[in-house]
Amino acid sequence: LNPVRLVAAALIGLVILLVLIIKFKIQAMVAILIGAISIGLIAGMPFENIVTAVNDGIGNTLKGIALLVGLGSMFGAILEVSGGAQTLAVTMVRRFGDKKAAWALGITGLVIAMPVFFDAGLIILIPLAFSLAKRTRRSSLFYAIPLLAGLAVGHAFIPPTPGPVLVATMLNVDLGWVIMVGIFCGVFCNDRSRSCVGFHLRKEIYDPCSEHVVQSRNDIDESKLPNFWTIVGIILIPLVLIIMDSVCGVVPALSALAPVFSFLGEPFVALLIATVAAMFILGIRHGYTTEELEKVMTKSLEPTGLILLVTACGGVLRYMLQYSGLGEVIGDAVSSANLPIVVVAFVVAALVRISVGSSTVAMTMQPES
Repeated sequence: LNPVRLVAAALIGLVILLVLIIKFKIQAMVAILIGAISIGLIAGMPFENIVTAVNDGIGNTLKGIALLVGLGSMFGAILEVSGGAQTLAVTMVRRFGDKKAAWALGITGLVIAMPVFFDAGLIILIPLAFSLAKRTRRSSLFYAIPLLAGLAVGHAFIPPTPGPVLVATMLNVDLGWVIMVGIFCGVFCNDRSRSCVGFHLRKEIYDPCSEHVVQSRNDIDESKLPNFWTIVGIILIPLVLIIMDSVCGVVPALSALAPVFSFLGEPFVALLIATVAAMFILGIRHGYTTEELEKVMTKSLEPTGLILLVTACGGVLRYMLQYSGLGEVIGDAVSSANLPIVVVAFVVAALVRISVGSSTVAMTMQPES
């Protein structure tokens, strides 16, 4: 196919996608699907290839993340209703003190976002940011931005959240290294966001709205919250299992355990173990009946259908670009350009992330080159 036509098809399709989402407020799943099919039609792909791209995009995308989305939703619901997230946040803030509370919230957001969706973690933790802003007479942004940085990086960089698992699978990268690099990036981003916001908002800007919001919220009763180290241990279960899988593959002394941890370190198995542990330790041992837990976990699955469908359509767009041959065109253009590949990848990823909103969807839409 003509490279110029391929590039034009991609640009027109992406413009259609953005206009449908931004201007006409079309549901993201429908907009992405229309944009992807438009690219195929404008590029001149045969109809059967367009259908194949749609089917492969949906199937290959969902097979890597469907279980993780469901298990993550249930794990997060148990963590929320038991007060586990509040335990982690309150304990971290108390140990760091008010002067370093922004650091504490950032680290808490990073940890909570590993097994829990970004929006759920935000709803759970943002009241604490407002409370700290009221008590210290600082802008709510002084605490909210480090919290958001931790949540965003934890959700986008560190398995077992679906996005990084999917990208690691696509790139054939060891998940243990993804976790370690993701944690490093999370700590760095949290430090930069805290420093920049602290420098500008330490005293200059105070948002009285945060005080108004906090007035309607009750203080957290710490006596009813689960133990801090119990929460940390449960959250670390999937991370430790995944990292052990990587360690056993490179340490000869642990080679005998490699088959065991290869199974236990599979993301859906590791997250399933953590979810079952949360059910018993945070649920049943804290007075919840199995019927109550079932209702909580079932309700948490209500939004997963939309999450999976939007993510799958992001995969459709990626496969449409790949099957049309645009991936090779972009790869050749980038290789012949003087720009560093890291810069090009960052700009493309940033534009896609800003356009679609969801980090998981954005990661599924990056074309292979």
